[in-house]
Amino acid sequence: MAVKLSTLTITKRTRRWVTLVSPISSLSCTSNIQVTPETYQDIQNANDYDSKIQFLRSKLCSDNLVRVLDNTTDLYSAVKIFKWAALQKRFSHTANTYCQIILKLGLAGNLKEMEGFCQNMVKERCTGVEDALVSLIHSFVKHGRLYEAIRVLVNMILGGYKPSIAVFNGILGALVEENKGFEDVLYIYKEMVKAGVVPNVDTLNYLLEVLFEAEKVDIGLDQYKKMNKKGLQPNSRTFEILIRGLILRNRVDESVSILDEMFQLGCPPELRFYICIIPLYCKENKLEVGIKLFKMMRVSNSVPDPFIFVDMIRCLCKNLWLDYAVDLLEEMIEHDFSPPSDVLTDIVHGFCKLGKIKEAIAFVEDKHVRETLPHDALLGSCCNAGNFSIAKDLLEKMCVRNIADSSSWNVLIRWLCEKVAIKKAFELLGRMIVSSFSPECATYSALVVGNCRLRKYEDAMKLFHWVHIKCWVLDSNSYFELVEGLCGAEKYIEAIEVFRYMSRNKCYLQSSLFDKLIRGICEFGKVDEAVRLHSVAYNSGTPCANSTYASMMLGLYKSCNRKALSLLLSQMLVAGFTLDVETYCILIQNLIDQNKTKDCALFFNIMVNEETYNILINGLWKEGDKEKAHRLLDLMLERGWVPNAATHKLLMGSCSMEANSRELAYETPNERDHVSNILAEGLGKL
Repeated sequence: MAVKLSTLTITKRTRRWVTLVSPISSLSCTSNIQVTPETYQDIQNANDYDSKIQFLRSKLCSDNLVRVLDNTTDLYSAVKIFKWAALQKRFSHTANTYCQIILKLGLAGNLKEMEGFCQNMVKERCTGVEDALVSLIHSFVKHGRLYEAIRVLVNMILGGYKPSIAVFNGILGALVEENKGFEDVLYIYKEMVKAGVVPNVDTLNYLLEVLFEAEKVDIGLDQYKKMNKKGLQPNSRTFEILIRGLILRNRVDESVSILDEMFQLGCPPELRFYICIIPLYCKENKLEVGIKLFKMMRVSNSVPDPFIFVDMIRCLCKNLWLDYAVDLLEEMIEHDFSPPSDVLTDIVHGFCKLGKIKEAIAFVEDKHVRETLPHDALLGSCCNAGNFSIAKDLLEKMCVRNIADSSSWNVLIRWLCEKVAIKKAFELLGRMIVSSFSPECATYSALVVGNCRLRKYEDAMKLFHWVHIKCWVLDSNSYFELVEGLCGAEKYIEAIEVFRYMSRNKCYLQSSLFDKLIRGICEFGKVDEAVRLHSVAYNSGTPCANSTYASMMLGLYKSCNRKALSLLLSQMLVAGFTLDVETYCILIQNLIDQNKTKDCALFFNIMVNEETYNILINGLWKEGDKEKAHRLLDLMLERGWVPNAATHKLLMGSCSMEANSRELAYETPNERDHVSNILAEGLGKL
């Protein structure tokens, strides 16, 4: 049991000094001071030191020395006073005086000098040393000086003292809490074994926790299985660490098995266990497990955490258990927990997914819901169900109750625009403005979609320019419809303008639409602009396809820009793309034009080999040797060659054998003739 050392209390005046600039040369408390006070220009002056020495000359005792050291903010002076006292006759340092100087040095981060005094303290075997060392360890742990605490612990063990398991667990717990890492925890665990201290369940829990954090999950599970052999019974915290660690590492089924073991052992879960584990199972959509634990928690008379209610209700709504969700919501309110807006919204969505629009409306009215988000969800569901008149009436009620905002109006405006009812959308917009709600980005996004679907691209571009002036950003679907419509109308200059603006705002297009944009730009002879857009797409996250590169390469070939073509090929290969037949044909024709016969033959042979693989796979499959066909596919993929669509369908079983045979049938049995036909067809496009 640690002694109560009031002298270890750190006063407000104690500073956290940096490590001494000049180390104290000798660790013996009887050695001469070799550190010059000139090194410390901002410390107490010599008169203050002299006055303290003068005071101690006539009243030197352990308590007075501790008091003086405690009031000495200058670490250099404190060490000097401590060593002066050691030289005085009829005075010996006590555990208290040693503790005071060790604590000051440790809190200042002066690990070397601190450890030296600690060794002297152990060596001199002062009365109460063991309790004093324990108190030092607790003090360092309390102040977050864990390495200082560890050094005191080590010196304590080296001095022949045997710390209790509580001392070891105190350091282990602090190491785990501060995420110091597996190596530090393992070091303390080894010191415990060397000291002959038997670990308890708390020790093993700390070890399990750090093993999981270090991704040594299987070792952690093995330690858990060995607990019984060590005479240890896992507790609630043990199972919390195991189950949480497994779930977070996508080993949910194993976590359920561990949970079953917990039930079989009759280990009662603590409230902390429920608070941690129930939300995790809810997020994994393990509804039955979550419900079981929730019922157990209520039986144990533990008051659920509000976050548990939230996660349970959301999981129930996801699985459309609406009655149970509403019951839990009422229980949550009974416990004086206010349900967040998104939980109410989930319940509304759940009713609407079941087609129970009337029940959803009754829910928001009966529960006196005044949040806007659940009502907006209800508006959207009414519109999607074709009940626009109900949605309109609901919006009017929301306005009367001051629940509606701009987003509420935008729900209806968006639906009208998507249904190409642009005139009604503008009428509703007028009412929105009269109701003192200003159009916002979502409003313009809806109007852009409506104009695009009416092919009114000039009007859509006017809206886009207004958004541009406002520095707003449309939603991704609005950009998609605008770019797609402009490309379809061959308005590529406008499409480029939109794409550049959306890319600057980190919005991206699907690869198919970007391919359509690039192909159209290249066909209009603006291949240089297409290449520049490729760089813009890369920075914004818009993905490219093989056909996109082929379009740009074809345009560069036709414009005789061979240098840019080679650069684009390099970028394509670095990005991990493989060459298809069309790309090979462009490159081969480019090499022919430059009379680079050897390079041309090299590309031709590579292309032949890749086509050859598809032919061989098809042949093996038709002959019934499916295993060899799959092995050949693996070899093809190892070389970075992508099978053609027909081969992929054949092996994936997405089309009938007969259809594949027709699709892969060649005009001649000669493979080289087939490849030549493909090459001729490809070159004919140039």
